[in-house]
Amino acid sequence: MSVAIQIQKRMVSGDRHFALDVDVTSKSKRIALFGPSGAGKSLTLRAVAGLLRPDAGRIDINGRALFDSAQGVCLPPQSRRVAYLFQDYALFPHLTVAQNIAFGMRRGWRNPPRKQVSEQARRWVDAFELGAIVGSYPSEISGGQKQRVALARALMLEPDILLLDEPFSALDSQLRGKMRQELDALQRRLDVPMLLITHDPADVEALADEVFELRDGRVRRRDEDVGL
Repeated sequence: MSVAIQIQKRMVSGDRHFALDVDVTSKSKRIALFGPSGAGKSLTLRAVAGLLRPDAGRIDINGRALFDSAQGVCLPPQSRRVAYLFQDYALFPHLTVAQNIAFGMRRGWRNPPRKQVSEQARRWVDAFELGAIVGSYPSEISGGQKQRVALARALMLEPDILLLDEPFSALDSQLRGKMRQELDALQRRLDVPMLLITHDPADVEALADEVFELRDGRVRRRDEDVGL
């Protein structure tokens, strides 16, 4: 596994300016970008996913360029083979758990069948122990269950890397510890590389093998105290 993110992006809103200048290189399968709100973590994750185009630089996963300004490369999100787990999980409220999980495999505008769970979807339903709620809607399940459904949907596409945007921020404090343990065990079992962004040292301690701290749009030096 290799990840290289060297990007620059200047953001301007009225009289406010923000300069993102990130340089991250790692061979770890469990990477964390750690820092306070407004440090540039989410911007970096969006750039990797193809939801934000940097002004310059390069993004490379396993030797495959997702973005390279010098070579004119900027792959669309659907061609990047990355899975993005949003903070709010972004489940479709009008689709059941089974339909949400299967949605990523569909082509065109038609929703997956409501009463049918495909063989591919069944694998992830079983892996996340969601069999009892496959016919339920997002409004009918707990926060922890929503996260499992969102993870199952993301992993359906067998991505090269899983991007996690503050994955426990929407959960209450009691559930966070349990879900950290579940995600840790799942990542190790499936051996899925992941890039996590968080402001919580507990997330870093539980899930990261290599940590990069972002402050004011830049990665601090490795020999600086990251405050963990």
